[in-house]
Amino acid sequence: MNDKVNKTDQEWREQLSDEAYQVCRQKGTERAFTGQYWDNHEAGVYKCTCCGEPLFSSVTKFDSGTGWPSYYEPINKRAVTEHEDRSMFATRTEVVCSKCDAHLGHVFPDGPQPTGLRYCINSVSLDFEKE
Repeated sequence: MNDKVNKTDQEWREQLSDEAYQVCRQKGTERAFTGQYWDNHEAGVYKCTCCGEPLFSSVTKFDSGTGWPSYYEPINKRAVTEHEDRSMFATRTEVVCSKCDAHLGHVFPDGPQPTGLRYCINSVSLDFEKE
């Protein structure tokens, strides 16, 4: 992975749409079944919308029925970082881009094998590069 991306709040506001800024930089969540990738079945790579870092492969994408793109593992172990999230009156595991700290979504222990994990990711935090 390349060097860490550090930008000011103003630089992020200028680069991102209002929705992407709210989700990626302020830890928001898009509404279920509204994002552009929840029902995408094309082959390719999902990259961070903030910095372009490859995060997830379409090979690990599955239909979780939740309305958000879901993956059973990141493209590599260093692509994402996990943090404890105690917001919303629950303890969850937040997933962020390791390169720029963009909020991506959360990971849950109810996914398919081989990992048993469900990385539930906001579409607006991703850019898709078709193979």
